[in-house]
Amino acid sequence: MSSSGPRQAAYRLGVLKGDGIGPEVVPVAVDLADLSAHAAGLSVEWVELPVGLEAYGQLGDTLPQQTVEALHGCHGWVLGPVEHHRYRLGMRNPSGTLRRLFDLYANERPARNLPAVPSRYEAVDLVVVRENTEGFYADRNVLEGDAEVLVTPDVVISLRVVTRRACERIAEYAFQLARRRARLRARPGRVTAVHKANVLRRGDGLFLACCRAVASRYPDVAFDHVHVDAAAYFLVRDPQRYDVLVTTNLFGDILSDQAAGLVGSLGVAPSLNAGDEHAMAQAVHGSAPDVAGSGVANPTAEILSLAMLFEWLGRRFDDPAATEAARRLEEAVGAALSAGVRTPDLGGSATTAEFARAVRARLSPGSML
Repeated sequence: MSSSGPRQAAYRLGVLKGDGIGPEVVPVAVDLADLSAHAAGLSVEWVELPVGLEAYGQLGDTLPQQTVEALHGCHGWVLGPVEHHRYRLGMRNPSGTLRRLFDLYANERPARNLPAVPSRYEAVDLVVVRENTEGFYADRNVLEGDAEVLVTPDVVISLRVVTRRACERIAEYAFQLARRRARLRARPGRVTAVHKANVLRRGDGLFLACCRAVASRYPDVAFDHVHVDAAAYFLVRDPQRYDVLVTTNLFGDILSDQAAGLVGSLGVAPSLNAGDEHAMAQAVHGSAPDVAGSGVANPTAEILSLAMLFEWLGRRFDDPAATEAARRLEEAVGAALSAGVRTPDLGGSATTAEFARAVRARLSPGSML
């Protein structure tokens, strides 16, 4: 991971609203993030850029080149949900493509209990760190085309890519995260490598070996490892045992959604896709076409994803104002939830706009945050 860069006078952040509920929840999140930034003394310029089905209808591409070029001039951006299940073969998935183009190799997905959000579990506070650029994901592990081959109408071969470079840097990211979490929580940090090296001996064997090598450089952080099937079991049985789980792309995709279920809903599950030079805030949930247009979509995950982006900017540029903006945004969301303001997916009756107003009220001057 790169060291901190010079502090910025202002940050340029892209806004890609996406499909489905994206045009409803992303503007809400951006508005609240901007208010939090202003209160923290952080200067942000927001740049709206075309993406998704609307971009395809207007420009013939779900991820237009003009959007990609503009993002090169941004410090980071927020991407709303995309309905890539509706994309025809050959239409680019903006999420996967942006992760590959900008080398956003670390997908950081926290799962923790939020105030007044119904859950079967208490005291869950873990993070799944998912390698983002290779593995079984056919849209990002070869230079051209994809890594699924239709051998005959009845036979498909899927290729998996695992490299030492990717394994080492995702392990490094996980250990640095565990160290930061330990400092903030005043307790020892732990990294758990999740793998299937007993079956995938070469690919997952390389991943596990890299995690062990990186662990040797972090004597202050505990390290263990577990097979992915056992990890899934213990996430349900005893999720409090975990701190930071680091794993390969497919396993991380699955386990992070499972972890979101532990704390109530995908609607409260934020995510950050981070590289050394750029980062992309992206809520875990999908485009929810059945909810789109009803005015009750939950913006919590999108708001908290932008808080994660601010926190990343604070580290990347050693900027306490960005870190403060992240703190304010997180605390305002928690305060709104504590007051009982919840959207229907969380058992409440608040609309998207009502929840946004509740968070805004707690970000305003005099709110004591």
